[in-house]
Amino acid sequence: MSIPEIQALEKQIGELTTKLKELQIANEAESDPVPNYTFETEFGNVTLNDLFGNKDTLFVIHNMGDGCRYCTIWADGINGFLPHLETAMSVVLVSKNDPDTQRRFANSRGWRFNVASHRNCDYAKDHTTLGEYGNVPGAAVYVRKGDQILKKNACMFGPGDVYCAMWHIFALAGIKEDKWTPQFRYWSRPEKMEDGGQGVID
Repeated sequence: MSIPEIQALEKQIGELTTKLKELQIANEAESDPVPNYTFETEFGNVTLNDLFGNKDTLFVIHNMGDGCRYCTIWADGINGFLPHLETAMSVVLVSKNDPDTQRRFANSRGWRFNVASHRNCDYAKDHTTLGEYGNVPGAAVYVRKGDQILKKNACMFGPGDVYCAMWHIFALAGIKEDKWTPQFRYWSRPEKMEDGGQGVID
């Protein structure tokens, strides 16, 4: 494919992306209220309504837990935007992990998200299931209107989507999605530690 063909396709994708964003913004929230699920956190139980805090919009990241390297990339990326996002909405990352595991993993990644566990409620079954697959990664946006919680938009996460820029940067470099696998860490102990290596955590 030539440079002009790439540029023409980029223009087309840009126009379609703009149209998609316009539709998402204009999309009316579902009319059926969402249950006020109870989640577990390191500070005790909280409801979905509690997670809104002082905002009327809530962005919920659907994470598969500390065993998914791919989910970790999306959360790593969104974490960088967190201060900006929180000017307009509350943000929480939910997964099936218990609260202590969630906090330890979040701290190890430098995540500043609020985290909550859906392991003992129906949230995952109701909102992260696609056909035969459960615990599907993605996100949902909820709005609070009076005493009701309504779902406005939702999406799934996967390599090449618009919610993780890294895959597009790899494409610029000629690296296919199936030729690279994320890891939790990229450092490994060298054969010789110049400082002796005492206290190194592998």
